[in-house]
Amino acid sequence: MKISEIKNKDSQELHQLLAERRDKLREIKFSVASKQHKNFKDVSRIKKDIARILTVLKKQDLAKVA
Repeated sequence: MKISEIKNKDSQELHQLLAERRDKLREIKFSVASKQHKNFKDVSRIKKDIARILTVLKKQDLAKVA
């Protein structure tokens, strides 16, 4: 997911998307550990998505305070 797509969402959508990405990350980690999932790059891709979402949420919170 691109940062421009994330910036266009409001706070509630971002929190929902964050929860979905964290669930997906947990599922992929378990499937990688049990050798059912072969694409290890999915883990890093989802981690980066989570970091992007958290960054945008932090910027939105700081913009509300200022």
